[in-house]
Amino acid sequence: MKINEVEAAVGVTKKNIRFYEEEGLISPRREPGNGYRSYSEADVERLRRIKLLRKLDVPLAEIRQMLEGECTLAEGMSRQLERLNTRRTDLDEAVNFCTLLQREPVSLNELDVEQTLARLTAKEEQGVTFVDIEQVDRKAERIRGALVGAGLFTAIMLLSIGIMAWAFCVDPQDVPPLPLLVVLFGILVTATNWGNWLVIAWVWVIAGLCIYRHHENIGRLIHGTERKIGQKA
Repeated sequence: MKINEVEAAVGVTKKNIRFYEEEGLISPRREPGNGYRSYSEADVERLRRIKLLRKLDVPLAEIRQMLEGECTLAEGMSRQLERLNTRRTDLDEAVNFCTLLQREPVSLNELDVEQTLARLTAKEEQGVTFVDIEQVDRKAERIRGALVGAGLFTAIMLLSIGIMAWAFCVDPQDVPPLPLLVVLFGILVTATNWGNWLVIAWVWVIAGLCIYRHHENIGRLIHGTERKIGQKA
């Protein structure tokens, strides 16, 4: 089966299917010749089991253990029940605090917040977990940072592609050849995308074409520089 067919059969997105493959939960074979993934009925059934357990918020590590027979279904569910019961206890405590605050006959500005926080802290010391504000409240900040980084990278890539296209099409005379600038952009893209081989390969293929297109101009620049150095010597 192709991945599109598996997506329709199981109700799991292609992105998730590939993620489970990266995590080692499924291992579809590759078709000879084209290298495309080919999913068997066993892979589809395994994905259904993964989907079931992930719907119950079972961690991937424990799903792997159950799939590989390292622990039984009953053992895995016992551990998950412990986690869910702990989470329910935490939610019940949060509900209790909200109920107490709802009954307060004062406004938020008049509330004895120090006393209330002290009671909440005492519950945390007993093992109750409330919201981690350091993690939750900075999530938006991390998302904004990622968007800014992605936008900056996209701008650099568009500028690089524009200069590459210009350098490939024109033949400047008596000026430093544009392919050298393209190479500099290639170095920049390589440095900022180390590990993304597709982007790096694309940039350097275009840079190579630009250098080939302008090799005579580059040669003139090199020879002219050598003559100037010789005259000064």
